Amino acid sequence: MRSYKKLILALAALLLIASLAGCGQTKTQNSNAPIDNAKSAYFVNVSWLKDNLGSVILVDARTADEYKKGHIPGAINAAWQEFANVTGKPGQPDWGTLLPKDKLAEKIGSIGIDEKKAVIVYADPKGWGEDGRIVWMLRMAGVADSKMLDGGWKAWNDTNYETSADTQTTTRVNFSINNLDESLNASTEWVAENINKIKVVDSRSEKEYGGATDYGEARGGHLPGAINIPFGSAFNSDGTVKSTDELKALFEKAGLKPGDEIVTYCTKGIRSAHMSLLLRMAGFEKTRNYDASFYSWAGNSSLKVDK
Repeated sequence: MRSYKKLILALAALLLIASLAGCGQTKTQNSNAPIDNAKSAYFVNVSWLKDNLGSVILVDARTADEYKKGHIPGAINAAWQEFANVTGKPGQPDWGTLLPKDKLAEKIGSIGIDEKKAVIVYADPKGWGEDGRIVWMLRMAGVADSKMLDGGWKAWNDTNYETSADTQTTTRVNFSINNLDESLNASTEWVAENINKIKVVDSRSEKEYGGATDYGEARGGHLPGAINIPFGSAFNSDGTVKSTDELKALFEKAGLKPGDEIVTYCTKGIRSAHMSLLLRMAGFEKTRNYDASFYSWAGNSSLKVDK
C-alpha cells in the first residue's frame, strides 16, 4: 500500500512539473510580439542597429552641441537646416523649404550618402522629429533605403550600449537627383489652391493650434479646417513610435480615411515631416508634408487663419 501511495505521489509530481513547464513555454511563445512589417519599412530598433553599425550610414540629426556631448559610434552629425533654405527669417516666403535639387544633391553627397548603404537617422524623441525631417528629405531625393531609429538617442542610451564623443569625418561622394518626389511635399500655393479638397493635419500642440505664438509666428491659430493631431500623441512613453495598428486607429479617430489626400504641417515643417511618414506607414499613402508650414502661412496676410 505504501509503495502504491508513493507511486501515485511520484506520478502527481511529474504531472505538475510537466504542467508548469508547458505553461512556461506557452508564456514565452505568447510574449513574442508580431512583426510590424509596415513599421519596419520606416524604422529599425536598437538591437538591429547595434548588429549592423558597420554596414550603414548613421546620421545624428540633433544639434552640434548635443552630438559633441555623446553620440552613437560612427554617427555623422547633420541637422535639417543644412538641407533647407534658412536665409532670412521665419515667415518670409520659402523659409524652411528644401534646397533646389542640385544644391540638395551636393549637400547629401557631402555627408557620404551614395545609396550603396542603408541610411539610418536618429534624434531625441523629446525633440521636434528631426530624424523624420531628414528621412522625408532623403526619400524625396530618391534614397529609398533610409529609415529612423525607433526610440532614437534615448533608446540607445537606455540599453547602455557604447557611445562616443569623437567627431566622425565624412568623405564627399557624387550624388545626383533626377527629380524630387513632389508627391511627398506641398507648397503654400498648392495648399491654398486645394484647401477645400484635402484633409489638413496640424501636428503642433493643442496650445499652438489654439492660437499661441511661442515661436515668433506672425499670427496665431491654424489653417482653415485643420485637424489637430499633436506630434507627441504618436509616441509611447519610452519614446518609441506606436505600432501601425495604434497609429491607424489614432488617425481614423481624428476623422481621416486611408484614401484621403492629406497635408501635414507644423511650425516649420519638422514635426509634420515626421508625421507625414507615420501616416504613410499606417496606410494613408496620399500624404504630403507642407514644409514651409505655419511660419509661411501665418506670414502671408492674404491667407486665412482660424482660431
